[in-house]
Amino acid sequence: MTAHETAIAGVFPQPTEEQWRKLVDKALKGASFDTLVSKTYGGVALAPLYPRAAAAGPRALRRTPGRWSILGRVDLADADAANRFAIEDLEGGADGLHIVFAGSQGAYGGGLTSDSDETIGRLLANVRLDYGIPVLVEASPRAPGAAAAIVRLVDSQHIDPSITRISLGYDPLGLQALHGFAPAPWPQESKAFAAAAKAAAAAGFTSGAVVADARVIHAAGGEETQELAFALSAAVAYLRALADNGLDLETARALIAFRLAADADEFLGVAKFRAIRRLWARVEEACGLTPKPALIFAETAWRMMSRRDPWNNILRGTLATFSAAIGGADTITVLPFTQALGAPDSFAHRLARDTQLVLQDESHIDVVDDPTSGAGGFETLTQELCERAWAAFQQIEAEGGLPASLEKGTFQGRVAETAGERAKKVARAREKIIGANEFPDIHEKALDVLAPFDASRQNAEAPAGALKTAALAPRRLSEPFERLRDASDAHAAKTGARPRVFLANLGSVAAFTARANFAKNFFEAGGVEAVFGPETDSSAEIAGAFRDSGAKLACLCSSDRIYGDMAEAVAIALKGAGAKLYLAGRPGELEDRLRRSGVGEFIYVGCDMHDVLQRALEEAK
Repeated sequence: MTAHETAIAGVFPQPTEEQWRKLVDKALKGASFDTLVSKTYGGVALAPLYPRAAAAGPRALRRTPGRWSILGRVDLADADAANRFAIEDLEGGADGLHIVFAGSQGAYGGGLTSDSDETIGRLLANVRLDYGIPVLVEASPRAPGAAAAIVRLVDSQHIDPSITRISLGYDPLGLQALHGFAPAPWPQESKAFAAAAKAAAAAGFTSGAVVADARVIHAAGGEETQELAFALSAAVAYLRALADNGLDLETARALIAFRLAADADEFLGVAKFRAIRRLWARVEEACGLTPKPALIFAETAWRMMSRRDPWNNILRGTLATFSAAIGGADTITVLPFTQALGAPDSFAHRLARDTQLVLQDESHIDVVDDPTSGAGGFETLTQELCERAWAAFQQIEAEGGLPASLEKGTFQGRVAETAGERAKKVARAREKIIGANEFPDIHEKALDVLAPFDASRQNAEAPAGALKTAALAPRRLSEPFERLRDASDAHAAKTGARPRVFLANLGSVAAFTARANFAKNFFEAGGVEAVFGPETDSSAEIAGAFRDSGAKLACLCSSDRIYGDMAEAVAIALKGAGAKLYLAGRPGELEDRLRRSGVGEFIYVGCDMHDVLQRALEEAK
């Protein structure tokens, strides 16, 4: 602390926690302090304030200190077009490339469809692999020869593999979790995996030849401790397989990298990336090895991407990038903001690059290694994630290890249970998605993509004799609401108008504005366009305006006091005009009277929004 900072501290003395608690208790007006404490899906408590950490935990340091590597995503089916985008990314500021094949964990409706030498040659034409740029290759059962083709390409260019930073990305357990099959049971498959990884190591491809990739857990709706436990269990399974097939532990652990999804939850995101380093260090110590910084790859999360109002994806991607960078990721891939619509164009790729370039070159968040070290909140969250993830890892080990747990389906069952809880919160808008279940833009303009989203690119067929297991299907959280909007679009295309709801605003502007805006956002999240009624207290005028609106639904909007005075008369008039009636707000003691007047549904914060909208959309057509 400088003398200047000391002087400021003297002028503005730091308040104590006791003083802060007194102010909080006053603001809560008798409510419990526990109402300010939330919990993650994994049970980690999130407090509103943390004291300074008594002592900083182990530092979460990148394998190579300093700037993380910005990667351009290469996922177009046509190799020549993919190469043009790759060169454009590199010339535009990217440090390396992230190559995606159809059927890989990160396909997301895209990916190359061929792994031939000719395709790989066209894909990487004019890319200077001898400059040591990071190139991450995603494994896929639809491109089993990709790694070998890249090895041959490097050999044909007379490049020493040891000077490259090519990650061949062997990850059989991640692919099994995604697709629900393995070519053979793990005792056999582990030998084939170990042979391929050993050959890569012998050739000099040691930078992430093996990747423990937990993105499938995140994309399937899992929570942070499940992601960490999956990644750790996969890495341990790979370490055992390599050691059992003749590779020493020191060499084997150097081959293993991790890949995690980064989402817009900044605090848990930072803690998750810090935690995986600590967890792996604990495994290294248990193996008698001196811990070294793990190699961590990050990609912004698929499940947070929205097809509706996709501009919000830029903000989500920025938060996710910030979290991964602060958490110590070595490389970061940002999904272009139109990824959920289809193949992103040059503009979307540029924004994905610039998201990282601005954070590096203008915000300089790479200047300090592990900047949250010693911060009470981040240290506490990191430690709690470590403890819970270690317990989840031990549970998997008790089930016989990850291969056995996947074969039995027990791990997938736990992820599915978490995903179900998450889906319920999304349906009730307890987990908010801007543009989907919160603040929808029903009149948004369509954005251009090079090709529409192709769900078949994410799939892979099981070979004959394969071991079948439960699959973890990636899904975006906004999909249920997007399907409602799609139905609205189809109706508009067929009839020339969207389904509508008439907002019957009662009383003064001050009385109805809050609930009218709530109702507008509520219904339009399901594709039902809101039409505001006139400012009048006349039931007859309101009913007349409803008839003129062309709507089939009507929603009463006002304060509780106005409802008590006017709602019944207006409801009876609207019912007589043929309206299906809704009311914005909880009815309380008025419920029986309102229902007798014709109100059939009440909408409020926390109701099953998606369920109500499904019915409303059908009624409004």
